[in-house]
Amino acid sequence: MARSAEFVNAVIKAYDVRGVVGEQIDGEFVKDVGAAFARLMRAEGATRVVIGHDMRESSPELAGAFADGVLGQGLDVVHIGLASTDQLYFASGHLDCPGAMFTASHNPARYNGIKLCRAKALPVGQDTGLATIKDEVINGVPGYDGTPGSATEIDLLADYAKFLRGLVDLDNIRPLTIAVDAGNGMGGHTVPEVLGTVAQLTLVPLYFELDGSFPNHEANPLDPKNLVDLQDLVRKSGADIGLAFDGDADRCFVVDEKGNPISPSAITALVAERELAKEPGAVIIHNLITSHAVPELVHELGGTPVRTRVGHSFIKQEMAATGAVFGGEHSAHYYFRDFWGADSGMLAALHVLAALGEKDRPISELMSSYETYAASGEINSTVADAKERTMAVVDAFRDRAKSVDRLDGVTVALADDAWFNLRASNTEPLLRLNVEARSTEEVSALVTEILSIVRS
Repeated sequence: MARSAEFVNAVIKAYDVRGVVGEQIDGEFVKDVGAAFARLMRAEGATRVVIGHDMRESSPELAGAFADGVLGQGLDVVHIGLASTDQLYFASGHLDCPGAMFTASHNPARYNGIKLCRAKALPVGQDTGLATIKDEVINGVPGYDGTPGSATEIDLLADYAKFLRGLVDLDNIRPLTIAVDAGNGMGGHTVPEVLGTVAQLTLVPLYFELDGSFPNHEANPLDPKNLVDLQDLVRKSGADIGLAFDGDADRCFVVDEKGNPISPSAITALVAERELAKEPGAVIIHNLITSHAVPELVHELGGTPVRTRVGHSFIKQEMAATGAVFGGEHSAHYYFRDFWGADSGMLAALHVLAALGEKDRPISELMSSYETYAASGEINSTVADAKERTMAVVDAFRDRAKSVDRLDGVTVALADDAWFNLRASNTEPLLRLNVEARSTEEVSALVTEILSIVRS
């Protein structure tokens, strides 16, 4: 059935599909998206699609409706059931077929969505297929006269875990105690299989029960209030490190032995150093809100840093185009060439555990050399007109700006290595601010000044 462009544009975003269940996303809509996706993939030579879903109450039904759309277009479906998003990417790479993951990641329980990929986890974004899907859903997806596809089920969790552990050697690390907050999300499904079987690791689990209503806190570790329980657990248990996963467990956040959060930019720098040690001179991707410490370190180690805009489909495209060995985002998405260029918070966690376990010193000391700047973290503001508010900020800093670029929102460079980025969210009605400078005092002053304009 045809739908209004306004309705579809509100749900099919720049790099995924996301909306409120029952209002924006329902079975009929998802079935049409599945049919349009199948048509696109069939035209590219695909014969089957792998489908996974998270623990949200609506996910199994929506995944089934999507599968009906795919089957009706003559493609087969492989159901892997409950999965993290990176487990779905593994399935896409392992089975060499396109994939669809049903999740709204860190969004509240009333949301759901779809992350789509081509075979070997290659991206499907606005410019690489989503626009085509969107047009067909708006105008009505053409029917298919051929034989419908068939559906099968397969459990790939053990294969996923074995594959990841094969990429990072943990056999010879010192014993570590790890506190893990799964946030009632898919980390409760994957962490026991990946980390729970490593002899040198002792897990202290928190909120591992799968519950899409998120009864303890939102599964969004980027918000500091959602790390509080993990921080307390690390301090009380005497753990060497704390890990927090978001709802679909494709992002991993790290807390040191004192309970202090470690910047995802510092994690990016650490993993980049490990990957460059294996392949000197390699390309490392970093998005534009990542700390300048990352490209500086990559240059220092003889690698080639490449700056890109925010968003997994954009980074995956750049990973493929440059042959980059690794890419990191300040939102704690980490991308690996060894993982088909896709992101895996679990694989990043394995690298951090390996780096920590190879040294006889605490994680706080290990990470201190990677945190050379002060940063605000991402600060969100709900505004009526993001473009107008952004321009008001740019105007206010016009006389102080060393440069202004518009790769993604606006990035304004200031004196003494300070900079800030303002960009509109692709998935929520928010304006996002990131500030970095040499001192926390300078960061605080800039944040206060910028937010006074944004929120006026």
